[in-house]
Amino acid sequence: MTRYNERKATLQARPQTWLITGVAGFIGSNLLETLLKLNQTVIGLDNFATGHQHNLDEVQTLVAGEQWARFTFIEGDIRELDDCRKAVKGVDHVLHQAALGSVPRSIADPIATNQANIDGFLNMLVAAKDEQAKSFTYAASSSTYGDHPDLPKIEDTIGNPLSPYAVTKYVNELYADVFARSYEFKAIGLRYFNVFGPRQDPNGAYAAVIPKWTAAMIQGDTVSINGDGETSRDFCFIDNAVQANLLAATAADEHKNQVYNVACNARTSLNELFDLIAQELANLDVRYHKKPDYADFRPGDVRHSQADISKAADNLGYQPTHSVGQGLAVAMPWYKDSLG
Repeated sequence: MTRYNERKATLQARPQTWLITGVAGFIGSNLLETLLKLNQTVIGLDNFATGHQHNLDEVQTLVAGEQWARFTFIEGDIRELDDCRKAVKGVDHVLHQAALGSVPRSIADPIATNQANIDGFLNMLVAAKDEQAKSFTYAASSSTYGDHPDLPKIEDTIGNPLSPYAVTKYVNELYADVFARSYEFKAIGLRYFNVFGPRQDPNGAYAAVIPKWTAAMIQGDTVSINGDGETSRDFCFIDNAVQANLLAATAADEHKNQVYNVACNARTSLNELFDLIAQELANLDVRYHKKPDYADFRPGDVRHSQADISKAADNLGYQPTHSVGQGLAVAMPWYKDSLG
């Protein structure tokens, strides 16, 4: 039995209370689904800036009635300290997912990104520390590696940030470390690498590449690729990210006040990704024959990204269950049903 399965069995035997910020978002709603299926009590906080009520509605259809009854939703904003204090009351574990994502969004509006990702993060950290929560796990980002050229990316070696978003996520890590030193309140940061899967929003100017391209292919629109298509990423299926969160929240004290890469230690180019998505849709009888349109490179984007996940494996017991191909095979039926 893997350490993750052991932790899930322990949680089912001894339910606890969890707070998920950004609960109506993509990652937050998947965490909610997993925790409710483990019979945990969950408080959810969201202001619907990027999350959606339909994500919560979908989770309700996927869990038992008595499990859904364990969920309490608070419509609130992490930028308001009082909302954070209300949400964290009586909570054992905090999974802080709320943020304004997207490098292009942060370049277009750095003030809003700073307010949500730094002010909001600090509010949650203060509230959780004052409530003496057992654990605080937060969404860090691979963007923190910035312009450092080495591959795979190792947690202790970073470069200069390339966007306001990257700055905010690095500041989160600095604040977490200071809280461990100043207050002995130890958090864990999970540096996500291009997480994808069901309930990821395909709409809007800042949609992630996989849902955006999948929606375009299903609807027969042209896919736009930034650059020459040889830019590569370490795409990480949502189940891997959920696993990392639960392992981090229940980690031993000596493994806290750390950041961990959450990915697969693999690289997929955008051209390869285009072919993979088209093939998975073809397996569902959705045929796409258009060639992609190649556009300019996006400002703030790194050329290549790949994670060394040995630290998370050694300290947390993290073992990815899905490669990019396996994850796409699971995700495509959801997108076909949702967008077809």
